[in-house]
Amino acid sequence: MTNNVVQLHKDAPRTPPQDAEDAQDADLTQTIIDVVQNAEPRPVDRPDPTLDGTWLAERQAYLADAPPVVPPTFRRWDAFKHAVRWTASYYGHVSAFHTLRVPVYAARLLLRSPRGTGRLVIRWGKWVADTEARPVEAKAAATADIEAWLSLSREKSRRVRPRRIASLAVATVTGITTLVSSFLAPGWTFTAAVAAAALTGLCGKKGDKPLITRYVATNILRRLDSTEVFEALAAIGIEGKKGRKGVEFASEVMRDGPGWRAEVDLPPGIEATAVLEKRSALAAAMRRPISTVWPEGDRTAHPGRLVLWVAQRDPAKAARKLWPLMKDGQADVYQPLPYGFDPRGNLIDITLMYSNLLVGGIPGSGKTSCALAIVLGVALDPTAELWIYELKGSGDLDAVKPVCHRYVSGDEDEDLEAALAGMRSGIAEYQRRAKFIKSLPASEVPEGRKVTRALAEKYPEQQLGPRVIVIDEVQELFTHPEYKEEAAALATRLIKKGRAYGIILILLTQNPDAPSLPTGVSSSVGTRLCLAVMDWRANNNVLGTGAYDRGLRATDISIDEQGTGILARGREGITVRAAFIKQTEAEDIGKRALALRTAAGTLTGQAVGAQVTELDVETILDHLRAIWPDGTDSVHSHRLVEALAAYRPDLYKPWLDMDAAGASTALSATLKPFKVATRQLTIRECCGGAKGLRYVDLPAAEDGE
Repeated sequence: MTNNVVQLHKDAPRTPPQDAEDAQDADLTQTIIDVVQNAEPRPVDRPDPTLDGTWLAERQAYLADAPPVVPPTFRRWDAFKHAVRWTASYYGHVSAFHTLRVPVYAARLLLRSPRGTGRLVIRWGKWVADTEARPVEAKAAATADIEAWLSLSREKSRRVRPRRIASLAVATVTGITTLVSSFLAPGWTFTAAVAAAALTGLCGKKGDKPLITRYVATNILRRLDSTEVFEALAAIGIEGKKGRKGVEFASEVMRDGPGWRAEVDLPPGIEATAVLEKRSALAAAMRRPISTVWPEGDRTAHPGRLVLWVAQRDPAKAARKLWPLMKDGQADVYQPLPYGFDPRGNLIDITLMYSNLLVGGIPGSGKTSCALAIVLGVALDPTAELWIYELKGSGDLDAVKPVCHRYVSGDEDEDLEAALAGMRSGIAEYQRRAKFIKSLPASEVPEGRKVTRALAEKYPEQQLGPRVIVIDEVQELFTHPEYKEEAAALATRLIKKGRAYGIILILLTQNPDAPSLPTGVSSSVGTRLCLAVMDWRANNNVLGTGAYDRGLRATDISIDEQGTGILARGREGITVRAAFIKQTEAEDIGKRALALRTAAGTLTGQAVGAQVTELDVETILDHLRAIWPDGTDSVHSHRLVEALAAYRPDLYKPWLDMDAAGASTALSATLKPFKVATRQLTIRECCGGAKGLRYVDLPAAEDGE
């Protein structure tokens, strides 16, 4: 049988036509059909390349992921000391545990000695009587095999006679020795008798009652193995279809910190997020506490790679790990600050410089623990300026009050106004710094036009140290009927433009819904921390759009896991638990921070008893830009006055008491120093002709960016 291959070629147009008939076909192309006889099929996949360097490239790729020759525990002195200390502590505790229970073990042995003695006597009697040979003799007798029976009888007599003599000799010697010793050394005899009774007690144990008390902890879990992983994934519907690949292990199940790590490739077409959204069901299938089961994706490999980490001990029941700066040390806001620990117990840092932070979670999720771990780290940097507005009035952050440049605690309108003033002052400060940075030559700002530690130290008179503005319970601002618009505009502007100049805004809220967290704010923050929330909407409000679908799900965190949340910067996030710091410990850390700042001479503002005046350099032009409707070219003056009064009632609310002409005149007079004039405008969509303003008449903003 021959194979025919038909090839179709579409060639270029023919040569220019020579007559009318050819002219009709001038725009046609020629199709040529080639038939190849006996053509062999060609493979689609190219053969393996045998170019020079392939072997070396494979070895290099292997070496890039090769495990370390020396385990990490032995490469770092601090890790080695930690391992030795805990190993000695464990075995020391086990030894002390059982040593204390030696009298209990001895009493159990003595109580079991009668049963043990009886068992030993029975065994001895069976040995002397050679009872194990009786079934064979009985079989020989039953089959009337006289020769076999006689042979067995003689063999039994040969074995039994020495056993009887030896038993009688041992019994006689033991009896005489015991009788004599009881008169000559009664104490030693009694001790020996007790020891013998205890030894016989070893033979008197029951199968369901072990002699030694088990040294176990109820929250120590069984070892993870591949069978458990296969069965758990199958239980939640993650398994290969018939005729297709199933779950495959990318590496062996290994120890990873205080737990086990399994890397598996899910069946083709299934992403790791399919397991992340079923974390609770996975823990149920594994019969383990949900706080010990932590699946996550490994996008560095491929979307279908699942990394499953299972704790050996329930983190919720484990002893707390101390914050690294609890006893001593100094922080640096320009560098990552120690914050908390991941489920494996590894220290997790949080970066504030050139970023901002949003913390959200339902009441009782541990927001105070998060706030303390953050503000105490800032307080331990003598060059950082703390402005704290605690709008709950509970005094949770009072530990750092002695070192704060500005500290406000309360939920009255005056406290909210102070927080607004603090953000305005932050905007004014970043504008001042921006102008100075802009004036520097490029050689002094090689990393870009931003505030750095080197610049702050070189120009101390410019006071370029980090300014950290913390607003706790910020939803009080964003939901206030009079302040919400200005608060959202100020926060958005400060988040977008202040970070490069060392102005850091930290917002904490216990109501991360849409009204309490404006979109402009939540979408602009660089670093986010989401504690336990109730639904995916609140989850995405804090962590960003699509975070829930990417597997960043704080909805799976129990409210009992206080201080635990998803820490994200960009699209990636990790689970972290804030270091728990007691209020008394926070006070001690605050005192240490006060001593550091006193020695460095960096105490300012309220910390030295000065009256803090929040500088506000915003003008009516800034306010108009903030409230101007998107996509609108022109607005009448009376509409602008209404919007300004809602945005800054402290400045523009009196204008509402005027008539339309008076309010328009007031607006025009205020704009006159900036050389901006209102004009007669006809806006058909609004209300015809009236005085108004065009957006193009506003001068461009110059904030130094």
